[in-house]
Amino acid sequence: MNKETILQNKIREGVSDIAVTFRINVGGFKVGDRFISTGVPAGFSDLFGFRRSDGKAFFLEIKTETGYPSEKQKQFIERMQKNGALAGIARSIEDARRIING
Repeated sequence: MNKETILQNKIREGVSDIAVTFRINVGGFKVGDRFISTGVPAGFSDLFGFRRSDGKAFFLEIKTETGYPSEKQKQFIERMQKNGALAGIARSIEDARRIING
């Protein structure tokens, strides 16, 4: 398991008292001469869900201490914020809790 996946799992556990969180799996595979892509559009956040207290939606882009978001990830976060969702980049459980708590 890579560092980002480990951090995602720690965050999911670390916010479970205040949020219901989901992880999106994306990827691709080849069938014959065709490449099949699964999942969501590029830029969609690693974790998403809703706040237990009021059902408000949130989107978390998880990055390690040295990771940085792509332009598509930054644009996605901005779109979600403009539409009233809680969204941001989380590098720790504390970051995730701060975003979810608004």
